[in-house]
Amino acid sequence: MATRINNFIQNIGQGVKPNMFSIDIQWPNGGLVGGVPTDSTEKDLINVLCKSAALPASNLGVIEVPFRGRTVKIAGDRTFDTWTATFFNDKDFKIRAYFEAWLESMNTHEGNYSPNFIPTKEADGYMAEVKVKQLEKHGAEGGQVLREYNLRHAFPTNVSQIDLAYDSNDQIEEFSVEFQYSYWTVSAPTASNLEAGSSGREGTSKVVEL
Repeated sequence: MATRINNFIQNIGQGVKPNMFSIDIQWPNGGLVGGVPTDSTEKDLINVLCKSAALPASNLGVIEVPFRGRTVKIAGDRTFDTWTATFFNDKDFKIRAYFEAWLESMNTHEGNYSPNFIPTKEADGYMAEVKVKQLEKHGAEGGQVLREYNLRHAFPTNVSQIDLAYDSNDQIEEFSVEFQYSYWTVSAPTASNLEAGSSGREGTSKVVEL
């Protein structure tokens, strides 16, 4: 068993840092009146002010079958946990307003109806795709994408409250958004793209879905 520091460094490299990430929300096309980020600046604001997120979990159920005093375990059905991201609150409340409008489109506060009642459709539909990217620092601006998770048919179900208090000094407001989704897929860059990134050249965005 190798115990030398050189062997460890060669295998782990610079490691994977949890603060190197980005998210990309493909917002619904219709039904969010005044609530959809339209230009690249607004969409980038979502990514910049995302304080924390998570790479999705992978869960597989277990069927336990008793047999002659023992328990035989057989693979069961797959389940997917909720996904949560936390955002800093900008001075114009833009990000929070986007998510509030998204929830409002699925079920209005006062009228109790669903303007955007279709789950998914080319022109409208309240479901969208959320991408979570694990990044690595290298010589090019923006970082190298090491792994990308796509949450399919995602939609928010909860926008958390923001606590207010006189003694909350030296803080910036933040809130969390909880998403439901049907399943996730994962993709990774090709070996040639990784080499291009490590040499400081801009790699292409081509990925291989696993």
